[in-house]
Amino acid sequence: MSYGQQGLKKEEEISRIQEVSSLKRDNFKITVSIDRERSMSQSPLYNQYEIQKYNLHPNYSFAHLDDMIPKGTPKFIDSGQHYVERIVRAFYYFKQCSLIGPSGTGKTHIVYLVAELCGLPVWEVNCGLSTSAYDLIGRFIGLGKENWIDGLVTRWLKLGGIMYLDEANMMKQDVATRLNPVLDTRGHLVLNEKDNECVERHKYGYLILSMNPYSAEFSGTKPLNAAMRRRMAVWINFDYTSVGDQISPVEVKMLRGRAKVSEDIAYKVVQAGAELRRQYKAGDIPYGPSLGDLINWATLIYDGNTPNVAAEETIIALTSDNSEVQDDIRRIIETVFPKPQ
Repeated sequence: MSYGQQGLKKEEEISRIQEVSSLKRDNFKITVSIDRERSMSQSPLYNQYEIQKYNLHPNYSFAHLDDMIPKGTPKFIDSGQHYVERIVRAFYYFKQCSLIGPSGTGKTHIVYLVAELCGLPVWEVNCGLSTSAYDLIGRFIGLGKENWIDGLVTRWLKLGGIMYLDEANMMKQDVATRLNPVLDTRGHLVLNEKDNECVERHKYGYLILSMNPYSAEFSGTKPLNAAMRRRMAVWINFDYTSVGDQISPVEVKMLRGRAKVSEDIAYKVVQAGAELRRQYKAGDIPYGPSLGDLINWATLIYDGNTPNVAAEETIIALTSDNSEVQDDIRRIIETVFPKPQ
């Protein structure tokens, strides 16, 4: 069955988990209770997202990989895009999807949250130029064929969970080529280095590609190979929640809760960040601040610094090393936080 065109699951895979939740013995009579509503995970956030109908590993537990399942991931709040639900749905029907958007828009955060919500271990790879096929597939260590070490992709194929390929459009071509048979109808990897051993993709093995848009600002990125693109059935675009004049009350609330600043300060920090993001998207400055960057700025304000002094150590220094660019950032911040005369 094609991973890219999986379609509806078989009826037996859709059925809920049934397990014995209690057993009572009374002379010769045994009473068995069946729990038909067990969820994929025990995450406290599980019921806050509409994903209950998409059980990604019915009748199967990843308890043996529990240390690889994220814990305590903060809630992901969007502006109605339903990112969590869309990713889980893509996994359910197609086994894989791609996330694309600027740095700081929450792509990695949501991967970890989905993994926790679904009770899935995460295998994470940063696809930089130094990442080789040997790192992902495996290699022999020392002398003798008994000294083979599986790479991360091979281990994921055998054990299941989420393979998270971050910065996928920086991936070297020989690495991408090795992944093609894993992501299409074949669903396997041939270890040419190891007597052509064939490793089948785990029944509950899911994959996410994450990438920044291909542009000059993201050094090392390139257009994703067409063969790889067509294997991704679902593409989900991420963007900042506050840009330009559009200020998200949700982002203001989150920043205020995390940094403990007043509502007025929180709004102005997000307002300044939104303008910086607008100029970044227009190509006028090299970086747009994430919510985390704004939280860092607000935290130093909460600690007793003025907004302008706090910005020097966070937003201004973060955006660029170029003094002219830094002066531009200062002017933008001063439109929101004027310096005392």
